[in-house]
Amino acid sequence: MDANVSARINLMRILLISGIVFVHVPYNPQWSPFLGNYGMLDWLRVFLGESLFRIGVPCLSAISGYLLFRRGLADFDYWKTLKTKARTVLLPFLIWSGSFFVVVYAIQRQGLGFGYLPDTINATPRQWLSMAFAIEATPVNLPLYFLRDLMLCILLSPLLALLVSRYPRVTLLALLAYAILPLPNGIFLKKSILFGFSAGIYASLHGVNIKMLDRFAAPIAAGFLAIAVVIAVGLYYTGPDFPLWLDMALRLTSIAGIIGSWAISELLVRTRLGEKLGHGSGLSFWIFCGHYPLLVLFWMIWNRTGLSYYPLFYFTAPFIAIAILVASHNLVRRLAPDLLAVLTGSRTGAKRMATQPPQGARAGYSPQQR
Repeated sequence: MDANVSARINLMRILLISGIVFVHVPYNPQWSPFLGNYGMLDWLRVFLGESLFRIGVPCLSAISGYLLFRRGLADFDYWKTLKTKARTVLLPFLIWSGSFFVVVYAIQRQGLGFGYLPDTINATPRQWLSMAFAIEATPVNLPLYFLRDLMLCILLSPLLALLVSRYPRVTLLALLAYAILPLPNGIFLKKSILFGFSAGIYASLHGVNIKMLDRFAAPIAAGFLAIAVVIAVGLYYTGPDFPLWLDMALRLTSIAGIIGSWAISELLVRTRLGEKLGHGSGLSFWIFCGHYPLLVLFWMIWNRTGLSYYPLFYFTAPFIAIAILVASHNLVRRLAPDLLAVLTGSRTGAKRMATQPPQGARAGYSPQQR
């Protein structure tokens, strides 16, 4: 992996996860964006939260599949991988998700938090397992269902790699149909995660030159954004109960975002901000795991203020949450680096990957080449 690819992956992670924060901003039914009470601002909410940033889940899963098999199938050690992922994915998931469940239960024991979060007091032990660890449904720390489904993909990775290696077209088409069509989810909570993960495996095992479309990055990015705008228009005028064809188009667009976001990363990584974000750290993982509890807390506070102009909340809460998480990440990194390593799955700093590209290939971009 050359420096350009490494930097763009780090850049995509932080941007996609920051976008996911907008997907999870809470609201009451009377402030639904589909009511159109705030005109263009409501359409912008639909564009950001229901269309554009829905690409985050399939894109992040594609990155995971690509990195897992970047050294090929022959060098893949399944048991070593499980041991590593238990530390980098499973343990942080159990800590973040389980601890938030305990906090919610303690708060609701005091008569607070009802209506903002699932009822943990009157739930059954079976429901507790899902609320805490996403066994059968999304957990109270909602976004962490992604880590649960990612671990399932890792457990299935030898089978997925075998299928993608021997029957790539049939496998990917079948998984694409599974992700887009109104089929039962089965053991997965989000079907697009399985397709994205498998698409990443395909890119690694079949030696896909993931930079081959870089010269067309601008038109690809523009085309993807245009499609996201069109989808948002359809969602705005038909939601919240979308017709089946539009729901399928939305799912397909979120998957197409794998290519669209990769093109956008090529354009952004050469900017000063993109160069800085491309260095990588555990910050993106910290934001991913910690943003939802903060948003719920802000929402509870907002409803006690008596303010009624909801766009003010929507367009400020995500930025405040990200700012707090950036500051807290830096603080914990200085004061308790070992704790940070556990909570972020050892993602405490960037490792530069600057191996020489193959002879005859275009040299990868790195900050030092500016």
